[in-house]
Amino acid sequence: MSWTNETWPIAAAMIQYPNTLPDGRSVQDQSVEEWADTLRDVVEAGFTELDPTDSWLRIADLSPERLDAFMALTRSMGLTVPAISTSRRSVIDAIHGDAYLAYGHRVIDTAKTIGAGAVSFGLFEPLTEAQKKALWFWTADGPKNPDDPAIWDKAVSRIRELGRHAENVGIELALEMYEDTYLGTADSAVRFVTDVGLPNVGINADLGNLVRLHRPVEHWQQMMKKVAPFAKYWHVKNYMRSEDPASGVVITHPAPLESGIINYRAAIRMALAHGFSSAFLCEHYGGDGLSVSAANRDYLRRILPRTTRT
Repeated sequence: MSWTNETWPIAAAMIQYPNTLPDGRSVQDQSVEEWADTLRDVVEAGFTELDPTDSWLRIADLSPERLDAFMALTRSMGLTVPAISTSRRSVIDAIHGDAYLAYGHRVIDTAKTIGAGAVSFGLFEPLTEAQKKALWFWTADGPKNPDDPAIWDKAVSRIRELGRHAENVGIELALEMYEDTYLGTADSAVRFVTDVGLPNVGINADLGNLVRLHRPVEHWQQMMKKVAPFAKYWHVKNYMRSEDPASGVVITHPAPLESGIINYRAAIRMALAHGFSSAFLCEHYGGDGLSVSAANRDYLRRILPRTTRT
C-alpha cells in the first residue's frame, strides 16, 4: 500500500478499557449499542483506525454473527481495523500454551476475515499479584521466560507455525518486545525472529516496554538500530527516565510520545530506511490515555513522510 503522513494507519489501542465491566459482565457479552458507547470515545478523539486489543475484546472469539455486527459498527463509525493485538496469551504458557496457540490461529483467521493486515503476538504472561498492586506494574517483577533451550525451541516452533499460517493468508506477524521474555532485549529479539526465519514475521519494536524498567537497559538508539531491519506492526509509547549513577536509582513514568526519552523522529527514520511499511498503534498508560494517544497520533503525522511511501 502507498501512504503519506496523512493516510498512514495509526490505530487507537483499547488498553484503557477493561474486559470485565463494573456489573461483572464481560465486554464479550455487551450489546452492539454498548460497544458503540465505548467506540464513540475513540471516534471523538479523532481516530479513524482501531486495534480492538484483546485485553478489551477478543474479536477472534466472537461468533461469526457477532463479529459481523462488530465490524458493521466500526464501519458505521468511520473506523477501520488495520491490525489485531494480543496480550498476555503466550504460546509457551505452562498451563494455557496449547489453548493460546489455538487462539493465535483464530486471531490470524479473524484478521484475514476482517481485512486486517497484521497481528501482534507476545511471549509475556498475566500480571502477578505484586504487579497488580503496584502503581506502575512494570516496577514489580513479572513472570520470566525460562532460560531453557528446549523452551526457546518450542517458542520458535510455535511462532513459526503461526507465521506460516499468517503467510498463507497474507498477514504479517509482529512479535512484541517485552522484558524478561525471549524478546526482552534487542539482541534476543533479533535472534528469535532470525530463528523463526519467515519474511512475514518481524519485531513489534515496543521499546517503551523496556525503557520504563527500573533497572539498567540498553540505550534506545542502540536497540532501535538492531531491530529496525525487522520492524513490523509497531506499538508506540514513551516514558521519562532518570538515572542516578551514584545510587543506581532509576525512576520512570509515562510521557507523551514527543516528550519522552525515545526520540521517535529518529527511531522512525531508522525503520523507514529499512523499508518499514506497517501500521502504528498508539498506547499510553495513566491519566486519560486515549487523549494522550490522540496527541501522539498527531505528532506521528507531523513527522512521517509527506510523500508517498509504499
